[in-house]
Amino acid sequence: MSCGSKYKSGNCVADVLREIADAQNNIANDCCDSSCEQSIANLLGETPSPSNLDTVPVLLYCKDCSPFIGFGAPVDDIGNVFGSFYFRVKNINDNNCAVLELLRDEADTDLCPGCPADQATANLTATGVCITVNVECFCHITCLPAISAL
Repeated sequence: MSCGSKYKSGNCVADVLREIADAQNNIANDCCDSSCEQSIANLLGETPSPSNLDTVPVLLYCKDCSPFIGFGAPVDDIGNVFGSFYFRVKNINDNNCAVLELLRDEADTDLCPGCPADQATANLTATGVCITVNVECFCHITCLPAISAL
């Protein structure tokens, strides 16, 4: 099984995001210890892992190979805009538009990290802040190990 093999849209990033969204909403094979395939398998309970997993955090890369950062603010605090390189796939439609939820470590005080390695990831949590993206704009996806973020 390869990443995104369940779908054949012609856009591998879209196909992987669809597979992650399906796996997360429905709550493997021998491969890398840390990969999209492994994270999806862990989420679905196909490998030994904690049973409380609900999210595959993803990093997306623009066509120029730069990591994508999303920005948003909580509904009750529009003055608290923050950025994140890490996302939870909420859904993706047939037109390759995806709703992504920004993930943040609540202890991270850096509201605008300069690169993914600058952002705290020890306790990534769902923020409730979502953005809509056209996944055709991305050429690369990195999946982190499945976590409990909800």
